[in-house]
Amino acid sequence: MADAGPLKPLHFSILLVLAEREDYGYGIVRRIAQTDAGGITIAPSNLYHVLDQLIDTGWIKASTRMDEDAPRRSYFRITPKGLRATRAETRRLEALLARAERLDALKESGSR
Repeated sequence: MADAGPLKPLHFSILLVLAEREDYGYGIVRRIAQTDAGGITIAPSNLYHVLDQLIDTGWIKASTRMDEDAPRRSYFRITPKGLRATRAETRRLEALLARAERLDALKESGSR
């Protein structure tokens, strides 16, 4: 995965929830399901594959610790590099949306 360019929606969604606070796997899935407008659903096997990719890029870090309700759990947190990637993607999407609005691309086809 490259450091530049558009992020995949699932990568971006994970980075966004981790920008708010660190979390463990199921917590990430639950928070994305509650907040994502894109209808992203995540299978556990896919989640951990994507988390590994984000770790490999240096965008997130994992730490294992004991929890009250789980004997051992991995928590994931965004890194400064990941936060920069998230901000860059947010700016890219804002610019894309602004262009669509200037072109009236969001209007219904019959309203032009």
